Amino acid sequence: MSAASCLLTEDQFLCSVCLEVFTDPVTIPCGHNFCKTCITEHWNVNVPYQCPNCKKLFHTKPELQVNTFISEMAAQFRQSAQQKASSSSSSEQQVSKPEVPCETHLEPHLTMSGLKTHQLIDPVENLEDRMCREHDKQLELFCKTDQLCVCMLCTVSAHKKHDVVPLKEEYERKKAELEKTEAETQQMIQKTQLKIEEIKRSVKLSKEDADREIADGVQVFTALKESVERSQAELINTIKEKQRKTEEQAEGFIEELEQEVFELRKRSAKVQQQLLKSENHFLLQNPLSLGTALPVKDWTEVNVCPLSHEGTVRRALNQLLVGSELKRVQQYAVNVTLDPDTAHPNLILSDDKKQVHDGGVQVTLPDNPERFDSCVNVLAKQSFTSGRFYFEVQVEGKAEWTLGVARGSIKRKGYITVSPQKGYWTISLRNENEYCACAGPDVSLSLKSRPKKVGVFVDYEEGLVSFYDVDSAALIYSFTGCCFSEKLYPFLRPSLNYGGKNSAPLIISAVNH
Repeated sequence: MSAASCLLTEDQFLCSVCLEVFTDPVTIPCGHNFCKTCITEHWNVNVPYQCPNCKKLFHTKPELQVNTFISEMAAQFRQSAQQKASSSSSSEQQVSKPEVPCETHLEPHLTMSGLKTHQLIDPVENLEDRMCREHDKQLELFCKTDQLCVCMLCTVSAHKKHDVVPLKEEYERKKAELEKTEAETQQMIQKTQLKIEEIKRSVKLSKEDADREIADGVQVFTALKESVERSQAELINTIKEKQRKTEEQAEGFIEELEQEVFELRKRSAKVQQQLLKSENHFLLQNPLSLGTALPVKDWTEVNVCPLSHEGTVRRALNQLLVGSELKRVQQYAVNVTLDPDTAHPNLILSDDKKQVHDGGVQVTLPDNPERFDSCVNVLAKQSFTSGRFYFEVQVEGKAEWTLGVARGSIKRKGYITVSPQKGYWTISLRNENEYCACAGPDVSLSLKSRPKKVGVFVDYEEGLVSFYDVDSAALIYSFTGCCFSEKLYPFLRPSLNYGGKNSAPLIISAVNH
């Protein structure tokens, strides 16, 4: 061997699986080396793939890399060991355990008639431990009753009528039992380690979700703070303006009333002066001329009403809360495109798959299982099985429409009724001004204004589907307590063209946070 290899010990050339000098050594990603056959057979029995030394788990079977250095060093070590064994074979034979009985002890058993019937056994170490101390016979049986190794004579004395089996049979049984236990233990170790990895991954995902929620929360509350500050300034200005107008109105009333009081006092002064200077007969013969009557205004119905500041604040607060709620759900906006393989043959989709309307003419298309054949419906390409998502649809200029989300297993052929029981969570516009939630039965919706753009928000785990008027930031309707167990798809029904009255498209629009 070279000088470098002499510095290495025998253990460094042994495979940890077979405990022999490496044969075709290979290296796995964690850096440990094994015989190619040993590690291959180990992985065939133990799945998933794990390093026998450091117990590192690999999700896919690693590629085995030939370790030429170890291979060469092992070959040199093996050659050196063989040379050493050859040169010292005579001395080793003197100190090693005998592989055959010595002739001195063997000869009497072969020549003497009384000893020829003795049963000979292979040479073993610690022979006294394998002999019955009571009968001096080989312990070749096992008493299952007392769990002891016994000889043949023991079975007719102390162990008579006990459950006794050949020692080798019990050994094989115990060995198989231990091997089974070891295999089960290794499986349990692997399952436990997999569970540990699963929990670690869950914690990591949970932390990522928490960080994302925190970031979203900070963004929402920052926007809310800015909105509060704007609303506060607007509210103060509104209240001040109303108060200014009230004060101006009151000042006008007061000025008019003071003028009337002034005229009345002048009139009163004239009357009192005449009364002081005139006698009765003179007053009757020369009545006081006061001119025309004063045009006194009827003030009984004139009032200056105090401002309802509480109502103003409450309306502003409600508007603020609804607006902040919409901003919160808009954080979960997703990119949605329509799937032409699901579209009814009457529908025309834009090139970017963001717009859809009824063209009024049915086009010949493949009648695949996913396509709607009777109702002018279309689904999105994207589906969702967890978490939250949000998208917006422009509905301006349409007389009828239906939109929301639907299960992947919904009916595609024939006449379709949309309701949660059928796998649809939607709202609709009918007859130009009749809004309803398709809740089975329908729920009529009273809206303050016609939505131009509708936002759809879904929380899969919470079982929530909410619809918003994006421009007014008002909640239109919510389906709550829903039970989702399969894929959910955005769903659009632009409804029929009706001779051009409903020709405007439904448009999936970009979300402005």
